[in-house]
Amino acid sequence: MKSLIKLEELAMFLFAGLLFWYTDFVWWLFPALLLVPDVSMVGYAMNNKMGAYLYNIVHHKGLALLIYSMGIFMKSPTIELVGIILFAHSSMDRLFGFGLKHINSFRHTHLGKIGGS
Repeated sequence: MKSLIKLEELAMFLFAGLLFWYTDFVWWLFPALLLVPDVSMVGYAMNNKMGAYLYNIVHHKGLALLIYSMGIFMKSPTIELVGIILFAHSSMDRLFGFGLKHINSFRHTHLGKIGGS
């Protein structure tokens, strides 16, 4: 099952790359911005609960799709780009086993525990 989920996440990541390809932005912007959503981990400086909430909001694919759709509706390539990057980043994270966080620990995710036992 894990392989199937990883294939699905890879497909979504590649789809985000395809969406980016059809924008007018320079190619290197995609890899340059890909890790920016991880700034949301700053919430963990306060506590696990705040960290998990902030991280999960930024890494929610529904939010990414909403922002992308707003960019299309508003005819704003920059807002579209934000949605694409959020979606690609979330797919990449889940491909590598980093899921949405539980509030008790950064290492506990909806995909299981990160790292060793």
